[in-house]
Amino acid sequence: MGTGSREQEFGQPGATGGPQGPRHRQQDLPLRILVPTQFVGAIIGKEGLTIKNITKQTQSKVDIHRKENAGATEKAITIHSSKEGCSQACRMILEIMEKEANDTKIVEEVPLKILAHNSLVGRLIGKEGRNLKKIEQDTGTKITISSLQDLTIYNQERTITVRGGVEECCNAEVEIMKKLREAHENDLASLNQQTNMMPGLNMNALGIFSSGLSALPPASGLRGSLSGPANYSPLLSAEQEVVYLFVPTPAVGALIGKKGQHIKELAHYAGASIKIAAPDNPDDPERMVIITGPPEAQFKAQGRIYGKLKEENFFTAKEEVKLEAHIKVPSTAAGRVIGKGGKTVNELQNLTSAEVIVPRDQTPDENDEVFVKIIGHFFASQTAQRKIREIVQQVKQQERKHQQMVPTPSQPSK
Repeated sequence: MGTGSREQEFGQPGATGGPQGPRHRQQDLPLRILVPTQFVGAIIGKEGLTIKNITKQTQSKVDIHRKENAGATEKAITIHSSKEGCSQACRMILEIMEKEANDTKIVEEVPLKILAHNSLVGRLIGKEGRNLKKIEQDTGTKITISSLQDLTIYNQERTITVRGGVEECCNAEVEIMKKLREAHENDLASLNQQTNMMPGLNMNALGIFSSGLSALPPASGLRGSLSGPANYSPLLSAEQEVVYLFVPTPAVGALIGKKGQHIKELAHYAGASIKIAAPDNPDDPERMVIITGPPEAQFKAQGRIYGKLKEENFFTAKEEVKLEAHIKVPSTAAGRVIGKGGKTVNELQNLTSAEVIVPRDQTPDENDEVFVKIIGHFFASQTAQRKIREIVQQVKQQERKHQQMVPTPSQPSK
């Protein structure tokens, strides 16, 4: 039994590896539950015998986060095992708590509380709450989920509270975790397909996806969340970029949060300026979000906004979040983005799966810039934005070289 500075870990070697190979992969979603602090001692048992018995019987590794949130009325327990192992360990812990509650009469009811990353919860709930209602009906339980208002940019977990008998709660755990794992695996598959488009970025550090416990970087490292080769100049340059992202009008309240808390935390986390423009008229179906910041800040801010819309069920479980983004490019570069006979823009669309539109007959603004529209899911939009900015940089470099080579009227050639 090892005691760390933050938590106690109890586990079986077979839970994570051994001669038979890994029992579960590191990327598998662990089961996270909340238990009343007064029951932690009974779960561990005298000299740790009870928890050792749980880990041995279920072939699991159990982390009891005792030192975190000192004085809190509840403590988190993380169970790493197979699906069956997690469910078995959960059942044993619930039985211990029920016995303790009956013996001590401290509490009348001990509900099962499952912690889940917010990015997964929308898909657990389902469209119009159908998934959750079905689980309640099938298992004879009452399920509630903690408010979005309780989330912060540093704590992205929601509490799923299941009320019923031990048997009913255990049946509900199986169904809840099945949905959460399915959503988690879909996110991982999407991430694995797309990481090659964003070299040099540590996706987990960006905190956009719910990989395992998906803890966000500490406040001290908010702007330093890049890893990998430092030679990927388009992403690592400190140049300020402006992106105009269009979101459904009903989603604006969720993006802003209570008293503007969510949008403030998001701007701080991403290292970007985020402003929501006033509508041109009250019936506009979309609102414009203006994001200003360097490339990695754009990536983080836009990623979080896409994720938020998914979590809030503005898009269905099987539907990709597709948004429209506008970026400005010099009018001299617009032709290069289109390419001869539309070749470049067609290649760009094939490469990124985003729709890229350079509206014709645009009048350049005071900075001699025009808009390019990009419509697509997060990675498609990001990749298209990066590729277009690369084209713009190439055009600017060529123009600079040309200016250096061509003499100006004040410097006549001899």
